[in-house]
Amino acid sequence: MSEVPASAGPSATGRRDGRAADALRPVRFDWDPMGFALASVTIHAGRTAVLCSVCLEEGVPRWRKGSGKGWLTADYRLLPASTPSRQPRELMKLSGRTQEIQRLIARSLRAALDLEVLGERTLQIDCDVLQADAGTRTASITGAWVALALGLRRLEARGLLPASPLHQQVAAVSVGLVEGAALLDLDYSEDSRADVDLNVVMDDRQRLLEIQGTAEGAPFSRPQLSALLDLAEAGLAQLQQAQRLALAEAPT
Repeated sequence: MSEVPASAGPSATGRRDGRAADALRPVRFDWDPMGFALASVTIHAGRTAVLCSVCLEEGVPRWRKGSGKGWLTADYRLLPASTPSRQPRELMKLSGRTQEIQRLIARSLRAALDLEVLGERTLQIDCDVLQADAGTRTASITGAWVALALGLRRLEARGLLPASPLHQQVAAVSVGLVEGAALLDLDYSEDSRADVDLNVVMDDRQRLLEIQGTAEGAPFSRPQLSALLDLAEAGLAQLQQAQRLALAEAPT
């Protein structure tokens, strides 16, 4: 188990948990809850918890065959009791939200890989939300990267890969404007009343991989967008440090 407390900052007003505006929720990683996966981790971000696992399959999708390159795909689900009102299981037909999130997870993690080094193999990422208090997609990306890094480390140690195809670190966080205040890492009580909500994915060189955002309550200015991105960048640096600490403690 690896745990990083909420970041320090000036005293906050109005946040349910008493955090400063620029503070993350406490982040914790619990290793290998799934013994048959190549690697797995449960990431806790405040009251949000996501189980992230990695499996390896030989071969690639038909359209990828003969390319010499591997592939990574992701599944994401809210488990039935993960929210106050029970979520029906999504089986044959996935909601548009679920499809959007799992594509976001896969895009974000593929950006961290050299797929030629992986060879014609497929990495399957599964992100199952155990408890949702907002930020499930960003926690999924942050946790899945940690599980992926350990899984590839294990493949390399077993001689199944000549080197790790992982070439950069990836994490994600939410930021938003709530009653005019810029806040980092929104919980549900904040997300549900945010005028602006952004999900930001960034690598360890502060390069943006994806920004998802909308003016849900009111339009926002270019300076406000810049302030939100600055807030996200600072929070992501802390999350990436938490990822590195977790990997330093990871089982072999």
